[in-house]
Amino acid sequence: MELFPSREERPAMSLILPVLFALIAAVGNAIFAYGQKQSSGEANGLLFVGASALVAVLLSVAASPLLGRFDPISLIKSDLRPILIGGAGLFLTYLGFNLLYTRFGASHYVLYAALSILTTTLVVGGLILREPMNIYHFVAIVLAIAAVVLFTLGQARS
Repeated sequence: MELFPSREERPAMSLILPVLFALIAAVGNAIFAYGQKQSSGEANGLLFVGASALVAVLLSVAASPLLGRFDPISLIKSDLRPILIGGAGLFLTYLGFNLLYTRFGASHYVLYAALSILTTTLVVGGLILREPMNIYHFVAIVLAIAAVVLFTLGQARS
């Protein structure tokens, strides 16, 4: 039995669960940003990111039985290409976080968040995967663009 039911299993949860899951990711990101800012970072900030990623791997493997079948060998055999693509994506995320947080600080996260809306929702979700989008999604995309513009203007005036 999985820890979190799917949308189909509990329709009433279809509004609450996405917000809860996004909150988990947001809190995790905030903790990561805090950890990176607390590290010395003098020698090699990317090495810190790699070491923290190793901790994330260990925690992911430990928690994975809570979310479904635990069969790592079968997973690697059937999903090697997506694993490599996802790993490259995580590397770019960690690299970008490292460069952004160490050079500009956690307050610049708004740029990452807004650009993630554009790249993930619009490009991956909308264009590549053809997931359904409605007017609310498009308004969110416009607001994300506005956030990037306003943040950039705010930085220019600081």
